[in-house]
Amino acid sequence: MEHSKKNKCILAIVIIIALIILTIISSVIWYFISISQVSKNEDEIQVVIPLGTGSSEIADILKENNLIKSKNAFKIYIKVNKISDFQAGTYYLTQSMNLKQITDMLKTGIMYDTNQIDITYLEGKNVIWLANKIAEVTNNTQEDVINVIKNEEYINSLIQKYWFLSDEIKNEDIYYSLEGYLFPDTYTIENKDAKIEDIFEKMLDRMEEILEGYKEEIENSEYSVHEILTIASIIEMESMSDEERKDVSSVIYNRLNQGMALQSDVTTYYAVSVDMGERDLYQRELDEYNPYNTRGPNMEGKLPIGPISSVSKNSIEAALRPNDTEYIFFVADKNGKLYFTRTVSEHNDIVNQLKTEGLWLEY
Repeated sequence: MEHSKKNKCILAIVIIIALIILTIISSVIWYFISISQVSKNEDEIQVVIPLGTGSSEIADILKENNLIKSKNAFKIYIKVNKISDFQAGTYYLTQSMNLKQITDMLKTGIMYDTNQIDITYLEGKNVIWLANKIAEVTNNTQEDVINVIKNEEYINSLIQKYWFLSDEIKNEDIYYSLEGYLFPDTYTIENKDAKIEDIFEKMLDRMEEILEGYKEEIENSEYSVHEILTIASIIEMESMSDEERKDVSSVIYNRLNQGMALQSDVTTYYAVSVDMGERDLYQRELDEYNPYNTRGPNMEGKLPIGPISSVSKNSIEAALRPNDTEYIFFVADKNGKLYFTRTVSEHNDIVNQLKTEGLWLEY
């Protein structure tokens, strides 16, 4: 009887071990099948990887285009092989490619179509920076780009085409009508002879996609799209993390609601056409009236006349959904960390503390 029970236990253990081994073998077989090519079809499929896309989103894009067999296998493959830093851009992939071939391309940014080129517009950059970038990679000059932005007939046509553009961008005091409206991302254009208008409209189409998700909030806001993007551009230039963005947003609204000047240096830099980090501001520049300069006179309770840079989705969201705070001051240390305060005395204490700790930003 005991011998029979012992044999049954041994048999059960053997079965369990066999099942474990079978599961491991099946998983290994599944994995290697899953990372192989989907088919022998060599027709090119255009795949766009936007700037900032994570590995999970890339897996979704590849699966949607039937370029991989399994999203889970893709994630396991890049983890096992320690693959990261995929490059944004437009790729031409085929179902005949295996995961190694696909990930090699996405890592290196190598694309099949050598005629096409990418233009990456970074968050927090202005249209002058973009004009230089377009001039670098296309056969257009910086002057060509600026002339298109200043073409009233073209701007009027855009206002007719896009719901989020209005006559506000035609104010004669605004430097560049499309500042803040061209969404920062990586765009693929056909070749170096691409028309500037076509490049702009790719960027405006992308902005429309982003703003559509917030259209109802914007319509229910006390502020116009133009004002929301203006606020978002200040947030973009003043902050780094998402939580800081929402606190900066709260400071902006608190100051506006109290009739205070925003006193944001980034607006003064834009007003005098000087890039941040290029040099320190002169006192006369801070004190001079300019509808962009929130440090100047007659700017109490006012926004600058328009956006001062490109804006990310996170900054747009922060402009629409600020944190609920009583902050009216913030200051950055030399590492870019922001400190928020409610009173002048608290603000001064932070400044003195940063100086004592060697964290004060010296120009």
